[in-house]
Amino acid sequence: MHPKPKKRLGQNFLVDAHAQERIVRACGFSSHDVVLEIGPGCGVMTRLLSRVVSEVYAVELDRSLCLLLDDKFSGHGKVAIFQGDILKFDFNKYFPDPLKKIKVFGNIPYYISSPIIEYLLSNKSKIEKILLTVQKEFAARVAASPGTKEYGAFSCFVQYHAQPRILATIKRNSFKPVPRVDSCLLELSIRTHPEPTVRDEKLLFSLIRTAFNQRRKTLANSLKGKVPAAVLKEFFLVNSVDSRVRPEQLSLAAFARLSDLIKK
Repeated sequence: MHPKPKKRLGQNFLVDAHAQERIVRACGFSSHDVVLEIGPGCGVMTRLLSRVVSEVYAVELDRSLCLLLDDKFSGHGKVAIFQGDILKFDFNKYFPDPLKKIKVFGNIPYYISSPIIEYLLSNKSKIEKILLTVQKEFAARVAASPGTKEYGAFSCFVQYHAQPRILATIKRNSFKPVPRVDSCLLELSIRTHPEPTVRDEKLLFSLIRTAFNQRRKTLANSLKGKVPAAVLKEFFLVNSVDSRVRPEQLSLAAFARLSDLIKK
């Protein structure tokens, strides 16, 4: 029996038992894994996780659900429940060993998907892999390739820090309440080193954000005033790039080359 989902918290409980088991299998967890679970809800996935991994740290914002979880996992040596906001979770406090990396798992609300991923990537030194159930269109944005309508500044940001892969699709009727769109299980494998290498990371992403803020314009027009015309001309010539190229046609590696040219 599931409690009534709270709309203000973006709660959609995964209630399809087949989908629950399929997701855990697709994640490929091992008995040595330590997992940080975001939004355990009623604890169904928490229990499945606890059967295959070493430890589960479950962070739940909803106080009433935390009471339910505390009762359900009382005395369970492999599960620890934390009441609070994942965006304030102290990775250094709970995972102090610099050599031991964790995996992050969760079914996260659409309205906060970007901030959660940004926060997790800011703590990437503690993380080996991120596995999240997100709305299908959001997963498509994260994993998008240059030249597609989904490709944008957030795609570049995530792909700089991690390798994205869509592992499975979960139909909307697997959730309660039923959302408007299907979901995906999104895997982000943290890169040992950011890729591509760049001289100035802040400059790179400032450049990318400016370009995509006016994505309907050509790259030259969207960066006018930010990048000298002579630098852009050199970039187009050296990299054999059409001067009429639009931001969504430019790869992350190409943005990095432009950033380095500006820095030089």
